[in-house]
Amino acid sequence: MRSVNIHDAKTQFSRLVDEVAGGESIVIAKAGKPVARLVPLDAVPDSEKSLIGFLAGRVQVPDDFDRMGEGEIAALFQGGE
Repeated sequence: MRSVNIHDAKTQFSRLVDEVAGGESIVIAKAGKPVARLVPLDAVPDSEKSLIGFLAGRVQVPDDFDRMGEGEIAALFQGGE
């Protein structure tokens, strides 16, 4: 994400809007501190992005996942072998 100071944003507003329309997000800074963000209108806010299912189709869980290592775990609790 690119940062632009307020003065440059005012003088190049049309160009910045074109870049945002193309999908880029731009931070507006005042005295070097970020104060605003230009984002495409259809952009999903960070607070609404969900991590649920982000690995769908990339990770395979074995059928015996809930029983993996059950002997070793039982031995730790029962003091057996």
